[in-house]
Amino acid sequence: MTNQKQHVFFGRLANNHFTSFIEQYQNKKKIIIVDENTHEHCLPFLIPSFDQLSNAEIILLPSGESTKDLIIAENVWSVLTEYEISKKDLIINLGGGVITDIGGFIASCYKRGVDFIHIPTSLLGMVDAAIGGKNGVNFGGYKNHIGVIREPLAVFVDTVFLESLSEKELMNGYAEMIKHALISNKKIYPNILEYASQKKIPPIELIEQNTQVKIDIVTKDLYEKGERKLLNFGHTFGHAIESVFMDGSKISHGHAVAIGMVLESYLSFLLKRIDEKTFLKIEKDILSLYQMPQLTSSQIKKIKQFLRQDKKNTEGKINFTLLNDIGDASFDNFVDEKQINNVFFTYFDKY
Repeated sequence: MTNQKQHVFFGRLANNHFTSFIEQYQNKKKIIIVDENTHEHCLPFLIPSFDQLSNAEIILLPSGESTKDLIIAENVWSVLTEYEISKKDLIINLGGGVITDIGGFIASCYKRGVDFIHIPTSLLGMVDAAIGGKNGVNFGGYKNHIGVIREPLAVFVDTVFLESLSEKELMNGYAEMIKHALISNKKIYPNILEYASQKKIPPIELIEQNTQVKIDIVTKDLYEKGERKLLNFGHTFGHAIESVFMDGSKISHGHAVAIGMVLESYLSFLLKRIDEKTFLKIEKDILSLYQMPQLTSSQIKKIKQFLRQDKKNTEGKINFTLLNDIGDASFDNFVDEKQINNVFFTYFDKY
């Protein structure tokens, strides 16, 4: 199965054009970027399965969000220079969202762009991070503050890599799947909730249906001039919450986005975009899967600070994607701080 416009291939690597793709680089150097987890669990499968990778150089990065840092990128650029990697050699990013984010950023900037592909190994990477060409690092405590948009030559999605994932990491990806359904595909929403509630690996068909939401949006609007902003649902609050919890009391990206979706659904209700019944259903669905953390007044203050620094803001107003219904959303909803305060004052009384 393949989507030609975005060059995303679904299914077993041996059967979905990966071999023929790698053969194009038979006489080129190949670099595989991994983290500690994919080095242990995924690389031992990948390299023995494909002779074309037997001479690939491995660059091992630490696991975790803190890896998305300019110093790490600079160190890898030094290694690529030492290996004399050219623009026509190939970087393979084998990992979850952190590796595809920073690996794509490294490849996009090195010599103004070297060929690269993603092999996402987490559910989050498969349905979201590896798709759409957003690459970047965190900076000054702000999530994805420095980055570029440049698409990989191909993305290869194989659920074999999900077998080593913890339940926590699976749920990290399910949050993005829920988001795609809420903004654009009501039909797959119940199926996602069913598999998520069982904490099972979703079938490749459901992953493809879900990923297609993002592929369709990105194909129309790669540089986020309009429709791509729909994908920000849950992320405005979510990124701010995730940034606050980067101080050591970590919360995963998917968990933060799940909380963000509840808050932004509530904001949609406050602004009369959705009715109370719809909001209460979304709230119940998400909070049956993800725990709402207790937030101190100090943390709420920091969240507001991060919201004011959001990349989408205009003229001091915070830009949200909000819901009109399950499966229907709208972008460029500019909300002032008074309305944000209503979310905190009214909503957090419940928890």
